[in-house]
Amino acid sequence: MTINTKLIAAIFLLAAAPCLLTSCHSGDKGKATDADSTAPAPAPSVAVAVIAAQKGKLAASLQVPGELQPFQQVDLYAKVNSYVKKMMVDVGSEVKEGQLLVTLEAPEINSQLAGAKSRIAQQQAIYLASKANYDRLLSTSKTPGTISQNDLDQAEARKNADLANVEAAKSASEEITANQNYLEIRAPFSGVITARNVNLGAYVGPAGKGSDKPLLVLQQQSKLRLVISIPESSTGGLSTKDEVSFTVRSLPNQKFTAKVARLAGALDEKLRSERLEMDVQNPGKKLLPGMYAEVNLPLPSRDSAFIIPKSALVMSTEKVFVIKVVDHKAQWVLVQKGGQAGDLVSVYGDLKPGDMLVKSANDEIRDGQTVNDKPASAKP
Repeated sequence: MTINTKLIAAIFLLAAAPCLLTSCHSGDKGKATDADSTAPAPAPSVAVAVIAAQKGKLAASLQVPGELQPFQQVDLYAKVNSYVKKMMVDVGSEVKEGQLLVTLEAPEINSQLAGAKSRIAQQQAIYLASKANYDRLLSTSKTPGTISQNDLDQAEARKNADLANVEAAKSASEEITANQNYLEIRAPFSGVITARNVNLGAYVGPAGKGSDKPLLVLQQQSKLRLVISIPESSTGGLSTKDEVSFTVRSLPNQKFTAKVARLAGALDEKLRSERLEMDVQNPGKKLLPGMYAEVNLPLPSRDSAFIIPKSALVMSTEKVFVIKVVDHKAQWVLVQKGGQAGDLVSVYGDLKPGDMLVKSANDEIRDGQTVNDKPASAKP
């Protein structure tokens, strides 16, 4: 009976062995599958069209805002304390250089001038007397022992001092005459009166009420200055030979041209831009000072730039790059963007003429990914 029990147990174990072995192998196979699923799959190959990188010049332009300013502008003030006697012009008056604009009145100046002339006459009389005395002593001194040398020297010194007093009196009179000339305010150049801040009888001058405001403002409008500021990246190649075109809002259907006349030669510390000025002839006075203009500025072209389609440049938040293809592998190449004209853009970077670049690039084409590249002109 004991033998039969052992025999039955052995038969049972033999029957269960294949099932145990199958279960073990199934578990190992499941573990291997899980391990394989966690390994990163290689990026699939993508088909791309490529173009050859070439150097060239890009005729680009920059749109910048500008402001029209009078070529010359002056604020006219009263030099001396006085009253406004006559106003010959008003706002909008066109004046010529040297034309009388305002006549002022200061009665005390006339009195000062009369006193100065009297002092001149007085000093001249004293001088003539001292000179005559010196001449007599000089003539008498020719007889030995009549006039001492000391008396002659004192007479000469008195004569010279009186002559100096005459010259001083004349200088004082000229100063008063110069102040009197300030009572007539004339136009320093031809232009248009654009502001008037006084009326007849107003007290004006350095100490007058409202002396912080000019009597008149004169602007030259037949010739204007177009002032613009260009960013640092666009400077370096402009010269006074370059010509720009611009438009203004009040005359949208007209285009004006001007030539660069002055370059600041330095960057503004706050805006990091360079100031440019153009001279604009304005004979018909269609353009007015203070108008804003939209300026089309031609940018300088550089032979060291690579000209590529805009679609070949990738501009992400972190970097700007193009994708170069080497041995069917994608390589990201960092570049700097230059000017742009239409669908073309200039770039600067570690590139060589003839390098194959992806024509329609994007950041989904990863660095090092295998690509199936074909020339852009080839048909699929």
